[in-house]
Amino acid sequence: MNYLVTVATGGFGGYALDFLKESVSDSEIYALVRSEEKGEALKKAGFNTRIGDYADAESMKAALKGIDRLLFVSGAPGNRQEEHGNVVDAANEAGVSYIAYTSFAGADHATSPLAADHLFTEKRIEESGIPHTFLRNNWYLENEMPIVQAALTDDKFVYAAGNGKTGWALKREYAEVAAKALLGEDFPAILELSGKPVTYEVLAQALKQATGKEFDVVNSDDKGFVANLAASGLPEPVAEIFLSFQYDIKNDQLDVVSADFEKALGRPLVSLEAGFKELLA
Repeated sequence: MNYLVTVATGGFGGYALDFLKESVSDSEIYALVRSEEKGEALKKAGFNTRIGDYADAESMKAALKGIDRLLFVSGAPGNRQEEHGNVVDAANEAGVSYIAYTSFAGADHATSPLAADHLFTEKRIEESGIPHTFLRNNWYLENEMPIVQAALTDDKFVYAAGNGKTGWALKREYAEVAAKALLGEDFPAILELSGKPVTYEVLAQALKQATGKEFDVVNSDDKGFVANLAASGLPEPVAEIFLSFQYDIKNDQLDVVSADFEKALGRPLVSLEAGFKELLA
């Protein structure tokens, strides 16, 4: 059985590869990278590599030859629908027998701009007839580190999402479920992977408990949110992207209640306090 993980040089892909390595032979594990140079560290770690780019349909066809089970980590926004279509078409042509795809929380009813590409990809996978699991990931705790670092540096935890709630969890926890799906765990076609949804006020208190540090917690307007991140060193265009995430949270796009995550893991999720301690260690 040959397993391939895409976006293998990213944090999520790296965690998934490590989990796979605990269960199957290195010779069965393949990592998709964009170039030989980018795959050098993974080769040294004992993984097989395949060269491919979602934007290059022919490269994906070559990369997926002989692959049985695919962990399809979603690409970056931009031309994502065409690129994801290339991956699905290549998987179909190669005879891939299973796809685990990292999707968006509540993708079939979400109104977030982020959801459209994921719903498109889910439909393409369904139309391909390839057995699959849609891993509808909520939000990585790691995504909040710019806000966290600003709070620890400037004594202000600034957010702009109002009372919106998010089901945060650690990236490695999401990746572990993805690896289990790839290995053939008996999962349903859709997993809503969400921690217990809580507000930024609760998140800030968890950070205080994790660090023993006191800081102001500020529910800001858009301008103040961007200015705070920019003052902490984040480029303003990137801060604007983070603001768009705040809109989603404020509009309850990540307020998804589901028992799927802990059931799939077989244990409780790491607490937010313990998660922050891990990330800040």
